[in-house]
Amino acid sequence: MTFKNQTNFYQGKVRDVYTIADKHVVMVASNRISAFDVILPKPIPYKGHVLNQIAVKMLHATQDIVPNWLIDSPLPHISVGLLCKPFAVEMVIRGNLTGHAWRTYKSGLRELCGVALPEGLKENDYFPTPIITPSTKAMEGHDEDISKEEIISRGIVSKEDYEQLEKITHQLFQRGKEIAAERGLILVDTKYEFGKIGDTIYLIDEIHTPDSSRYFYAEGYEDRQAKGEAQKQLSKEFVREWLIENNFMGKEGQQVPEMTPAFVEMVSARYIELFEKITNEKFDKKDVDENSIEEIVNLCIEKL
Repeated sequence: MTFKNQTNFYQGKVRDVYTIADKHVVMVASNRISAFDVILPKPIPYKGHVLNQIAVKMLHATQDIVPNWLIDSPLPHISVGLLCKPFAVEMVIRGNLTGHAWRTYKSGLRELCGVALPEGLKENDYFPTPIITPSTKAMEGHDEDISKEEIISRGIVSKEDYEQLEKITHQLFQRGKEIAAERGLILVDTKYEFGKIGDTIYLIDEIHTPDSSRYFYAEGYEDRQAKGEAQKQLSKEFVREWLIENNFMGKEGQQVPEMTPAFVEMVSARYIELFEKITNEKFDKKDVDENSIEEIVNLCIEKL
């Protein structure tokens, strides 16, 4: 696809990003799925629609906390917004000991990204207070854990800006947890990306989607913790767990296991389930006419 006044194009792991007149971006959420920074071989039906539509709703629901890049979403899987200069870090915030944090903790380490981890925690326990464990934003390859001190000392982000990002991250996470709680969910952890236009910080990319966040069902959480049972969750973590069980963690020489049609359908159903749970709306499986995309998006661009 090519859009009016297009000046650049970048294909990420999941999104295709078109720069318009060096001022705006068209972001297309594809059905590609990645795990361990590897794009898996088969697309997930409706995944792009789910990601984009949740992100749009969450960006609207948090715009009183921080300005964001979004201007319009002319199609279910496409958003149009401001081009910001991105910070080269992702702000990862964790309310519970799970996923990567749990794997680190289980290995015996008691520090993650320069943050001390308390003793005596079980998998999925709440941290005393949410912790921020940033990572570098890699254009290619793996994102890497990094501490606040290293980010500032290396000049990746200024001390003033980083402290603002920390404050905003905590506020966004609190809002996300409140929205999730209304729907019977626990927002466990998530990541935010930010950019700047001039001196103003903007929230960019997606927020509170199953690709960027992990959710547990609130009902039964305490009982499952007490019994040492796995938590019932809605997130992409089950895909990572499936890959690990099949001896794949994105390392050199490892082979992606076969994604059967049944597995692909199950992943799609999980994404749709989270959409309906978090938005309290029925998901519309209406397909988009590929031939009309350029015309619809170009009409949106003309209004910018």
